[in-house]
Amino acid sequence: MEREEHALEYLDRPLPASDLAASLADIERLAIFGGHRLSVRTIAREAASIPRARRLVVLDVGGGRGDLARHLVAWARRDRRAIRVLVVDRDPVTVALARRHCAGFPEIAILQGDAAALPIRARSVDLAVTVLTLHHLDPAAAATSLGEMRAAARGAVIVNDLLRGRVPWVLVWLATRVFARHPISRHDGPLSVRRAYSVNELSVLAEKARLVRIVISRVPWLARVLMVAS
Repeated sequence: MEREEHALEYLDRPLPASDLAASLADIERLAIFGGHRLSVRTIAREAASIPRARRLVVLDVGGGRGDLARHLVAWARRDRRAIRVLVVDRDPVTVALARRHCAGFPEIAILQGDAAALPIRARSVDLAVTVLTLHHLDPAAAATSLGEMRAAARGAVIVNDLLRGRVPWVLVWLATRVFARHPISRHDGPLSVRRAYSVNELSVLAEKARLVRIVISRVPWLARVLMVAS
C-alpha cells in the first residue's frame, strides 16, 4: 500500500470544540484493543533502569486530551512511583480540552507547542513518547520532531503509530464502524492507516533524526508499529 501523502484528516484542520471532543473520545474508546497498554508497557520497561528515588518525567508529544498521560499516572500510582507527564499539543482547542480532562491529575502538565519545535529544554525529561501523531506529519516535520524528542530526552524515544497495510486498514475500518460514534472518526481512522509510515520509512526518519539503537516492531493484531530508539 502506497503512503497517502497529500490527503488531510479532519483532525489536521480547525474543528469546533464539540466535534473535536467527540473524535478524541472515539480514539480513547478504540484504545480498548490495547493501544494504551502497549505504550504503558513499553514506557514501564524503559523506566526500569531509571532510579526510583527520583521522579520519572515523561514527555507525551501530540498527546491530545491527555488520555495516555492519565493511564501513565494510574500505572505509576499502582507502582508507587513518582511521575510527571508533560503533554504537548499544538492545537489550542485540544489544549483547553486536555486541561479540563486532566484537571484531577496534578502529575500532568499540559503545554501548547509544535511537535517539530518542542517547548522543552534539552535533556530535561527521562523518556519521550508519541502515539498516533507521527503519521500526521510530513517526512521532514516527522524527522524534525523525532530529533526534538531525542534532544529533550535523556533516555528512549518511543513511537507508537499505525501500521500501514491492507489488513490493518480493514481492521481499523471495521473498528471505527463498530465502536466510533462520530463521522470524523470513521473518516479519519482508515485514512490514518494510509498515511502511516512503513517500518522502512520510519527507520529512515529515525536515522535522519540521528537516533541510534533503533528497534522497530510490528504489532499486527493492533494495527500498530512500535519503535524504541535512543
